[in-house]
Amino acid sequence: MARSIRFIRRNVQGRVRQNINFGPIRQRSAVVITAAELGQGGRPHLGEANVWVTNVGPHNPEGGDGGVEFHIHSDFSSPIDVLVTISVLEDIEGDVFVV
Repeated sequence: MARSIRFIRRNVQGRVRQNINFGPIRQRSAVVITAAELGQGGRPHLGEANVWVTNVGPHNPEGGDGGVEFHIHSDFSSPIDVLVTISVLEDIEGDVFVV
């Protein structure tokens, strides 16, 4: 079963590295992260700011909960607040290595 959390990252401009700990995440977890500018009432605002997430890397617990590291990007002329949703799916079934 998928599990999700949502948080607000304030004053994002350019690229910001983020690490969020969340109990269900392990290194083999499939993790999906979405981001959008924060609007009124906690809703996503689809305005002029381009907002996206890259370099998603789940990790095992390091003395606590597992978690995920990633970069939040905002291509806008001033800092904005970003609404981020992290969804954890079941573990991946296997690895494929392409040469």
